[in-house]
Amino acid sequence: MVKETKKSTLNEVVTREYTIHLHKHLHGCTFKKRAPKAIKVVREFAKKTMGTSDVRLDPSLNKEVWSKGVKNVQHRIRVRLSRKRNDDDGAKEKLYTYVTPVPTTSFKGLQTEVVEE
Repeated sequence: MVKETKKSTLNEVVTREYTIHLHKHLHGCTFKKRAPKAIKVVREFAKKTMGTSDVRLDPSLNKEVWSKGVKNVQHRIRVRLSRKRNDDDGAKEKLYTYVTPVPTTSFKGLQTEVVEE
């Protein structure tokens, strides 16, 4: 029997672009709670995909989600997730995820992309 070792995310600093389908997460949600829930969904998605518990959202992402008001949140959003090294001395986590919006005209045919910085 061969033991498989898990690959650690500690030394991987990477940036990827994802499309998050907000509509399926907000279906049936109270109108006055849709935008705050969308922010929570983006945070949870970043935590799950990048494997870090420390997720930081760019203020422009907040403006993008809230741009049409509290109840008319867009169906999809394109985001760039950057896993970065935490330089603080007293930090619990060695890495954090920084989430920024990516402007797009259409979501047709978009795939997850690794961005070289």
